[in-house]
Amino acid sequence: PGSRNAKRWQDVEELLAAGIDVVSTVNIQHLESLGDVVESITGVRQRETVPDEVVRRADQIELVDMSPQALRRRMAHGNIYRPDKVDAALSNYFRPGNLTALRELALLWVADRADEYLTEYRSRHRVAAIWGSRERIVVGLTGGPEGRTLIRRATRLAEKGAGGEVMAVYVTRSDGLTAVAPEELAAQRTLAEELGGTFHQVVGDDIPTALLDFARGANATQIVLGVSRRRAWQYVFGPGVGATVARESGTDIDVHLITHDAMGKGRGLPAARGARLGRSRVLAGWLTGVLGPALLTLLLTGAAPPVGLANDMLLYLALTVAAALVGGLLPALASAAVGSLLLNWYFTPPARALTVADPENMVAIAIFVGVAVAVASVVDLAARRAHQAARLRVESEILSFLAGNVLRGETSLEALLERVRATFAQESVALLERETETAPWTSAGSVGPRPEGPPEPGDVDVPAGENLLLSLRGRVLPAADRRVLAAFAAQAAVALDQQRLREEAGRARRMAEGGRIRTALLAAVSHDLRTPLAGIKAAVSSLRSEDVEWSEQDRAELLRSVEEGADRLDQLVGNLLDISRLRTGTVTPLPRETDLDEVVPMALVGVPGDGVDLDIPETLPMVHVDRGLLERAVANVVENAVKYSPPGSPVLVSASALGDRVELRVVDRGPGVPDEAKDRIFEPFQRYGDAPAGAGVGLGLAVARGFTEAVGGTLRAEDTPGGGLTMVLALPTARPAPPRPPEPRDTVPG
Repeated sequence: PGSRNAKRWQDVEELLAAGIDVVSTVNIQHLESLGDVVESITGVRQRETVPDEVVRRADQIELVDMSPQALRRRMAHGNIYRPDKVDAALSNYFRPGNLTALRELALLWVADRADEYLTEYRSRHRVAAIWGSRERIVVGLTGGPEGRTLIRRATRLAEKGAGGEVMAVYVTRSDGLTAVAPEELAAQRTLAEELGGTFHQVVGDDIPTALLDFARGANATQIVLGVSRRRAWQYVFGPGVGATVARESGTDIDVHLITHDAMGKGRGLPAARGARLGRSRVLAGWLTGVLGPALLTLLLTGAAPPVGLANDMLLYLALTVAAALVGGLLPALASAAVGSLLLNWYFTPPARALTVADPENMVAIAIFVGVAVAVASVVDLAARRAHQAARLRVESEILSFLAGNVLRGETSLEALLERVRATFAQESVALLERETETAPWTSAGSVGPRPEGPPEPGDVDVPAGENLLLSLRGRVLPAADRRVLAAFAAQAAVALDQQRLREEAGRARRMAEGGRIRTALLAAVSHDLRTPLAGIKAAVSSLRSEDVEWSEQDRAELLRSVEEGADRLDQLVGNLLDISRLRTGTVTPLPRETDLDEVVPMALVGVPGDGVDLDIPETLPMVHVDRGLLERAVANVVENAVKYSPPGSPVLVSASALGDRVELRVVDRGPGVPDEAKDRIFEPFQRYGDAPAGAGVGLGLAVARGFTEAVGGTLRAEDTPGGGLTMVLALPTARPAPPRPPEPRDTVPG
């Protein structure tokens, strides 16, 4: 009290800004970042918290530590609380378990801050050596099945010392290409985070160097690697990642090689080099590689004069390149073989023989074959890389689409499943779920025709989460497509969660709306129903009283008061029933051709004659509405306008035709409504501003809009020029009946 700031830490900030040193204390439970943790431990939500950044900016932090037993003794001796509060505090907040947990939080928080100081010091003084102040263990992941074993083993190593930290690291090549399964890597990341570690992905073409650079940068003391999965013969080409890291780590980083089930079994088949060529392209390549040289030979043998052996070789080489571009490597090799034989047979002396008289020609043919094979290999590799790049581009577009949907929140499960169906050319796609591993599958969403009977896994199934399965029916997909399909499966699980969250939020909104309506209804019952009932009760009691002699004029006045109260009750109960019917959807309109000149006067029954001016043209077209519902809507709108109109200012009710609609306008000169409240006044139990006496509970306009929309019209609010509010009912006109054909008439032959 008396401070100009709401929080004490804001006072500290001002003192520091003025150059004044501040010495203060803070309890661990008051740090803002630990609020949820402290609440889960003690069951008490701290109302006053201090931002962690304020405490972290302190030049010096000293931990005042005390055992839970010593703190409870101080509490029992009355050194902290008054004696009358000691027993309650010791049995609730200051229980030994709570104090032990809070003490551990304080120790860890201060240790983390000390580690920040150490990191800043090492960076400022450019210290490259490893300082083993606490165990930091780097786990090298390859994306293989041994990764989970390595993470668990590293966690056990870290738990042997206080404050141990595990950092799982996966090295990605700089070209972005990877052959690991993304779902396995994601599972390993989840496991590392669940065990209290962190996951890092670094880029580097040399895996040992990248791991060591990361470890030294993180001040790691140990590196955990799995024994290589390479087979024995592969060690001829190098010692492997583990041996290289152990050799280059030096004396400040320990390297652990962990055995596992997958060691020495190889890495499996390499990733597909590119997209598979279609059957038509392969056939065209073989035709180019086999028939092309024969046709070229016919052209060259008939050419006069001959073009020369060098030009002949270049032409055959061009055919080899064409075969590689069209059909791949094998048709190109066939073209090179056929071309070399034809060159030898027709164009090198002696002609029409496979022998070569001139050694230079033999060398030329050998060079031709070598160049043709090399060019074919390069062209085939380039074509496959182009196919692979095109595939990766499509995959990146798909993944970008999925990421964009996540960021924008535009995730519709049906639209996502339809995208999967179109992308992979499947007959049907479904997201299946089950409660337990032994329970039957149920469909959470599907597109396309599904077989009869209970849902079952299809031709291609990809796990989308715990007890979730993305099931595809149609063609079987190649392994290369499953990586993108796994991303779709993960997004489908997110879409399902978001859909259910939206449904739950909708139910919560409806419950809140129902609660608000019930509250307003109770208010109506307590006031708007009680007021006319009290008036009726007072008038009837007065009439029945034998102590007073009432004149005829007084009796008539009391009876009129009873009638007015009964009318108000009848109107209020009618509106409550109407809004209930609208809410439950039990309003069934019976539209027919209706003349507004007949409906509006009936709606104004009960309104004083000098309170409303009518302007309904006789030439107005008929409207296609339910007459009873429209009459109730107009009556409520006019009644509301009359209530808010100043004395001596009648309400104007006019109508005009506008295209295929008829607009009925109810114009008043009352206080009006701001633009931001024009939609809100149509909600139940809404009254804007100072409502006049007897204005009711705010149901009239809600009922009017509901009935208007039920008959196919709209109701909106506009400003009245010069002040006031205008209600516009737009109603559909009746369609003119089609002309009937002329009746046949008897004709007299003549």
